[in-house]
Amino acid sequence: MSDGTVIDLNADLGEGFGRWSLTDDDALLESVTSANVACGFHGGDPATMRRVCLRAARGGVAIGAQVSYRDLAGFGRRAMDVPPDELAAEVAYQIGALEVFASAAGPGVAYVKPHGALYHRVVHDSKQAAAVIDGVLVACEATGRDLAVLGLPGSRLLETASAAGLPIVTEAFADRAYTAGGTLVPRAEHRAVIKDPQDVVARAIAIAAGVPIDAHDGSSLTVTARSLCVHGDTPGAAALAARVRAALVEAGVQVRAFTGSGSEQ
Repeated sequence: MSDGTVIDLNADLGEGFGRWSLTDDDALLESVTSANVACGFHGGDPATMRRVCLRAARGGVAIGAQVSYRDLAGFGRRAMDVPPDELAAEVAYQIGALEVFASAAGPGVAYVKPHGALYHRVVHDSKQAAAVIDGVLVACEATGRDLAVLGLPGSRLLETASAAGLPIVTEAFADRAYTAGGTLVPRAEHRAVIKDPQDVVARAIAIAAGVPIDAHDGSSLTVTARSLCVHGDTPGAAALAARVRAALVEAGVQVRAFTGSGSEQ
């Protein structure tokens, strides 16, 4: 592996709500370099958002807004048809809510990543992707910063963000199965989520090195990305994230946030 190999490690944080706790935020923040913070639409609440932002800033972890359809009951994983103007406003609203806490903590929101059903929708749906970017641009105007957009390589979301002049960051998943076409296998299908820690670690190293991995149908697939995600809501996520980071470092990979040093397509 090249000595110059660099990758970001991100996870979804702050997805609890009220007295209900889901992610081990403190433990995950020990390993990740970027935190996708739930903004209240699929998970999270003001107190949780504030706490995660403070602790992320204290640890030098980049803060990202994980925006979602308004679907708290379904954890943002149910398909929804939201009019583009409404979706754009809701995206801007979520980023704005997180920005209050992120800027108070220090660095402010650095990037935006869709969650769940919205993440999958904007891979192929140009209108929904345009609505998301419309909302991001509103937030950019309000904050005075060009927020990076994190998403799947080749997605309509990243194409639209790039056309709008926003920094884009390609993302891969160490713990999710891929179709032969490079999209994520729906969670309802068998082995859509990779649960064996050894498999997750091996896939993480392969993705960082640009080595092909096995797609869901057994074919070979090369996934190129600047950021690697380990889901925060899976059992043992914090220990898995620590193991993935340690393995990457041992393999000679520099684990570093994509913000601050420039975004890479």
